Amino acid sequence: MPQITSPQNPSLKALRRLHTKRGRSVSGRFLAEGEDLTSAAAEAGRPAVEGYRASGSGLGGGAFLDVAPEVLAKVSSLGSGTRVIGVYEQRWSSPKGPLCVYLHGVQDPGNVGTVLRSARAFGADCVALGPGCADPHSPKAVRASMGAVFAVALARASGPQELPGRRIALSASAREPLRGPLQALGGEVTLLIGAERDGLPAEVIEACEGHARIPIEGDSLNAAMAATVALYEMRRGPASGAGGDR
Repeated sequence: MPQITSPQNPSLKALRRLHTKRGRSVSGRFLAEGEDLTSAAAEAGRPAVEGYRASGSGLGGGAFLDVAPEVLAKVSSLGSGTRVIGVYEQRWSSPKGPLCVYLHGVQDPGNVGTVLRSARAFGADCVALGPGCADPHSPKAVRASMGAVFAVALARASGPQELPGRRIALSASAREPLRGPLQALGGEVTLLIGAERDGLPAEVIEACEGHARIPIEGDSLNAAMAATVALYEMRRGPASGAGGDR
């Protein structure tokens, strides 16, 4: 099959649209750039619906189209360009447990992607996104997830009423520290995390059955760090009484 040599190729124009939120929303697709991400997709059983590779790279298998390297670089969101780009269908589920992470108002796509990475590392079953959250399928979020976007269930939720199990809000004003492990908290649990500056809204906190903090010396942790610390606490060994402040 001849290589694509023009940046005006219709398929490459469609690829560029996936760099925008509207393009992803209209198509229901997103892209992943680089060998690590396309390999992570394959390992998770997420085949690319279409793919593009730098001519001569041999990446991506037979389904990937060859593109002149300098042309592929022009459609990449990476400053250094890339050798392979895969396009994937978005997958959404309902919020589910036994361990769900809910983000509310987390606007930084890097934080959203890092939460996905931590959720995968500590065995969370789902990451649910509430109002005001960044798109988990944006290029920055996909890169920050290090492939976890393909392995962790994603859900949308309008608020706490849609979340499974006992809802525990992370709040700097909570009296008790978060104490793990998950088994000690009983049954299904959703961990709720808000934006770094504002935290969770009062109405969201009030709708939760539990409230906890992560004791720290400074003012706050960003959402991704708070999620990582909290998930570690919930997945560690038998409860030892150690506290896990946000």
